[in-house]
Amino acid sequence: MGKIPQRVEQITQHAGGQTAQNGDAARRNKLPVLSEAANEMRRRIEGLIFLVLFGLTIPVANWLASNFGIFCVPNGPCLIWVAPGLMTASGVLMVGIALVLRDLVQRRLGVVVAAVAVFAGAAISAFLAPPALVIASTIAFLVSEYADLAVYTSLARQRFVAAVLASSLVGLVIDSILFLWLAYGSLEFLAGQIVGKTLMIVVSMPFVMWLNSRDERLGLAPA
Repeated sequence: MGKIPQRVEQITQHAGGQTAQNGDAARRNKLPVLSEAANEMRRRIEGLIFLVLFGLTIPVANWLASNFGIFCVPNGPCLIWVAPGLMTASGVLMVGIALVLRDLVQRRLGVVVAAVAVFAGAAISAFLAPPALVIASTIAFLVSEYADLAVYTSLARQRFVAAVLASSLVGLVIDSILFLWLAYGSLEFLAGQIVGKTLMIVVSMPFVMWLNSRDERLGLAPA
C-alpha cells in the first residue's frame, strides 16, 4: 500500500516539472515576438526624432547665418573660424549635421520617407532663404541631399558607418560647389564651406558608431 502514495507523488512531480517546462518554452517563444514589437516601436520613435531634427537644421542654419559669429558682414552672413586663417558662414555647420540626420532618417523610416523629407526640406529652405539666395539654397539642398541618398543607399547594407561618412562627404562637396557658384558665381570660399561641414560630420560620427553598435546588440535591423 505504501507504494501507491509514492507513485502518485512521482506522477505529480513529473506533471509539475512538465508544466514548468511548457511554461518556460511558451515564454521563450513569446520573447522574439515581444522583442520585435519593441524594436519596431523604437525604430519609429527614433525615426521621428531624427526626422524632426533634420527639419530643424534648416531654420537653425538660417538663424545662425544671421545672428551667430565672430562678426557679421553688413547685409551678409555671420562668420566663424573653422581653421587657422579660414572662415565661413556659421550656418554651414548645420548642413553637415543635416546630411548625417538624413541618413539616420532613412535607416529608421526607409528610403521613401527620407526622399520625401528631402523634398520638404528644400521647400522649407526656399521659404526661409533670403530672396537673393532662394534658387541657390534650394537647388544646392535638393541635389546634395539626393546625392547623399544615392550614395548611402548603395553602401548602407554592407557598412552603415562607412555609408554615412561617404555619403555625407559627397553631399557636402556638392552642396558647397553648387551653392557658391549659383549664389556668387565664384568658388572663392569653397575651402571654408567644406571644412566647416566636414567638422560637423566628424563630430557626429561617434554617435553614428554608437548607434550602429547598439542596433547590432538589440538586433534592430534597418527599415
